[in-house]
Amino acid sequence: MQESPNDNHHIIERYERIWLIFGFLMILLCLVLIAYTVLNQGNTIPQGAGRIDPTTVRTTSQFANPRVEQVGGEFVVYVQAFSFGFLPSEVRVKRGSRVTFYVTSPDVIHGYYVEGTNINLEVIPTEIATVSYTFDRAGTYRILCNQYCGIGHAQMDRIVVEE
Repeated sequence: MQESPNDNHHIIERYERIWLIFGFLMILLCLVLIAYTVLNQGNTIPQGAGRIDPTTVRTTSQFANPRVEQVGGEFVVYVQAFSFGFLPSEVRVKRGSRVTFYVTSPDVIHGYYVEGTNINLEVIPTEIATVSYTFDRAGTYRILCNQYCGIGHAQMDRIVVEE
C-alpha cells in the first residue's frame, strides 16, 4: 500500500502545530516569571546619593562613624567600604523592616553584594551609593565584595536579620 502525499502533509501540520504551541507556552512562561520577579523581589535599583571627598570619609563625614540608625520602623545604615572589609562589620536589623544603605569608599572601587538578595552596589570613591531593601526572612546574610580589591577581599562581613 502506498502512502499518499496527504498523509505526510497531516504529519507535518501536526509537528508544526506542536512546535507553535510549545513556542507560545515558552513565551507565556517567560512573561509569568518576569511578572513574578518584579512583584516579589522589590525595587532595589541602586542610586547615587551625592558625592563625597574621599580624604574626609574616615574623619569628618557622616561615614566617619559607620553605624546603624533606627528611624521609626526603618533602619538607615552608613557603610564605609575599605580594603578588606566594611564598617560596621555586622549590621543587625529586624525582619520586615525597610533598610536603607548608604555606602562609600575612601580608597578603591568595591562591590557591596548581599548574598541571597538582589542588593548589588558598585562603590566608587567620591560617590555615595544608596539602595533600600526589606528583609522578609530572618537569618544571616553574607556581604561580599564582588570587585577585586586585593588579596583579602573574599573575607567580608554580614547582616543579621532578627525576628
